[in-house]
Amino acid sequence: MPERTLADLAHEVRSKNAGPFWVTMELFMRDEQGYRIAADLVDAGVIAQLYRVDEGSVRLFRIPSLNVVKISFPRPVGQGSLRDRDVHAGQHHVPLARLPIERS
Repeated sequence: MPERTLADLAHEVRSKNAGPFWVTMELFMRDEQGYRIAADLVDAGVIAQLYRVDEGSVRLFRIPSLNVVKISFPRPVGQGSLRDRDVHAGQHHVPLARLPIERS
């Protein structure tokens, strides 16, 4: 049986620009239980490892009333620069969505 991932518990996982130098990702969880799992699992260390960014630069916003976890971190290169592979940051959410969760 395949591993369960954050995407399996989410209504939507998305990423987008937060200006030319930051990326924002959002986990919109289906329910309170999924939110608790995401809020406990996703921390600055996990994001730093997934996206190869400095842990101290990761910003996390947990919004339990909406079952949302929001994450922001600096882009590795400026938006639209020669080495930018995703100008709109629309694909950055994929590693986060595929993050395995433990079975309960």
